[in-house]
Amino acid sequence: MDQEKVRRLQEIIDQGRNIVFFGGAGVSTESGIPDFRSQDGLYHLKYKYPPETIISHSFFIKNTEGFYEFYKDKMLALDAEPNAAHRKLAQMEEAGKLKAVITQNIDGLHQKAGSWEVLELHGSVLRNYCTRCGAFYDAKYVKEAPGIPKCEKCGGVIKPDVVLYEEGLDMTIMNRAVSYIMEADVLIIGGTSLVVYPAAGLIDYFHRGGGHQLVLINKSATARDAGADLVITDPIGEVFDQIQV
Repeated sequence: MDQEKVRRLQEIIDQGRNIVFFGGAGVSTESGIPDFRSQDGLYHLKYKYPPETIISHSFFIKNTEGFYEFYKDKMLALDAEPNAAHRKLAQMEEAGKLKAVITQNIDGLHQKAGSWEVLELHGSVLRNYCTRCGAFYDAKYVKEAPGIPKCEKCGGVIKPDVVLYEEGLDMTIMNRAVSYIMEADVLIIGGTSLVVYPAAGLIDYFHRGGGHQLVLINKSATARDAGADLVITDPIGEVFDQIQV
């Protein structure tokens, strides 16, 4: 690990007064949750249908049983625990330095680590609702339900509160994310390849200049590296584990 870069990150965090963190799947891989696009990610596994087809809105409607077979097996990691990155971000928020976590993840680990202001762009596996009557169900109920989870009140199909392919993002959450990024003096982007839009386009709302700092922490290169003030290619949990708040 490049200790000089870690020292520089510590300096940026110490000086920052309005820090925002924007993260992707790489934040949770150190908690044992696979991402989609790495060599070991879900996109490289063998199924009857490609994962991006299975977790689409149309597939959920047409082949609900097939959707849940994949979803329960590969996307409900209910035993996962927050790693050093999740915990350090929560500490930064408690110290008043971090204003918000904006995440593409659906695992709820930021909240489990103690973060409060978490904007979940793609929803959460922890929230599930009956498509007929709207009754709420937790992830444990969905995980343990045989086959397709059904509502105990009306018998309707339960759907996870996650944004599937072909579905739009919640514009209220997107607008809040834009506001936080526009007001930030430090934007730390971690664990994302910045290829999934429209979420990846949020970086364009960050105001450069005036001492503002853009930090990218990702194991592989991104298309935005050239425009960053600091680029770190080490595992994000290991990096944040060395940061003092």
